Amino acid sequence: MSDDGASHGLTKWHGTTIIGVQRGDKIVIAGDGQVSMGNTVMKPNARKVRRIGENGKVVAGFAGATADAFTLFERLEKKLEQYNGQLLRAAVELTKDWRTDKYLRNLEALMIVADAENLLVLTGNGDVLEPDGGIAAIGSGGNYALAAARALVDYEDDPETIARKAMAVAADVCVFTNGNVTVETV
Repeated sequence: MSDDGASHGLTKWHGTTIIGVQRGDKIVIAGDGQVSMGNTVMKPNARKVRRIGENGKVVAGFAGATADAFTLFERLEKKLEQYNGQLLRAAVELTKDWRTDKYLRNLEALMIVADAENLLVLTGNGDVLEPDGGIAAIGSGGNYALAAARALVDYEDDPETIARKAMAVAADVCVFTNGNVTVETV
């Protein structure tokens, strides 16, 4: 789904917006449902945000190639099992593999993941980033959603409301993002 052959964060991801918002002890990840191929909407209701890990204690959202994202979801679930549900440790180990493994390093996706304590952005460059101000966004509409959410935090305390309003702004501006939003809370 890249348009310039670059990978891991340098690519313009078409067909998605994912946002994570942390306020107090509540973290929300929201994502739209549009899958685009070029300028054509292939599917309007994909589910790019889902619960993973034991008892669904981790929420993950992806931007990028779908098959690549599912591979990363599976790998993250295995790391969560290996490290007893410790998201930060599992994320670091996944990104190490992602950066160094011949097969994994070709995967073109970004992820936002969260558990009860952490909100993280994972990249194929080996990055595990904790977002500044408790807001992270990825995908083609990510910058629009990020800007909207940052503007809303001074006026709104509920992370789900912030995420939904930010997604609505992204859907209005980004042609590769729609209003079919999936929201998961931890």
